[in-house]
Amino acid sequence: MTKTKYILLLIATLMCVGASAQKSYREHLRSGNKFYADSLYDKAEVEYRKAVEIDPNGSEALYNLGNALLRQEKAQEAMDQFTMAEKRTTDKKNLAEVHHNMGVICQASKDYARAVEYYKQALRENSTDHETRYNLAVAMKQLQNQQQQQQNEQQNENKEQEQQEQQQEQQQNQQEQQEQQQQEQQQAQENEDEMSKENAEQLLESAMQDEKEVQEKVKKMMQIRGKKLDKDW
Repeated sequence: MTKTKYILLLIATLMCVGASAQKSYREHLRSGNKFYADSLYDKAEVEYRKAVEIDPNGSEALYNLGNALLRQEKAQEAMDQFTMAEKRTTDKKNLAEVHHNMGVICQASKDYARAVEYYKQALRENSTDHETRYNLAVAMKQLQNQQQQQQNEQQNENKEQEQQEQQQEQQQNQQEQQEQQQQEQQQAQENEDEMSKENAEQLLESAMQDEKEVQEKVKKMMQIRGKKLDKDW
């Protein structure tokens, strides 16, 4: 076999394999769609995963797998599939559906800011989608309410913090007043003790002076009596 014939045979083989894989991909996709239509989302998921294994870049299988997961309330797994589908989808209307569903997931998880952005992006890709437009209006209202609630909570938190600071300040002032009163009482007691000590010393000094005067008087009296007893014999 010549080199040219070998190359042609290889190309033909690859084309047959590719055609067979594409056929199998479409079969799993159709089977998954049938299960999905019958609300058998777990079975649909299995078929879509088989299709993705055959063609990891198949945006339709990725998108449908995301929907099947979302129907089973596997929101994060669904978001992962939609994210991959987003990178591989070129058709604007299909991309709008991907972004719409990503918005739905964010809205359900109360991430209204991201939901609004996904819905806006979906409308830029398909401005005639009234369901997306309605969801956008609802999400914007929810975002506004959420922001208002957060603002109120922040104000209440600031108010509580301010009240706590005021209470702490009052407690500190009361403590300082008590300490000052204690210091004043201690100083008054010290002054009183000092005055008592001074009074005691004054009394002692006065008593000693009185005793000295008494002794002097007694001494003088004894001298006088002594003179009276001193007769001329």
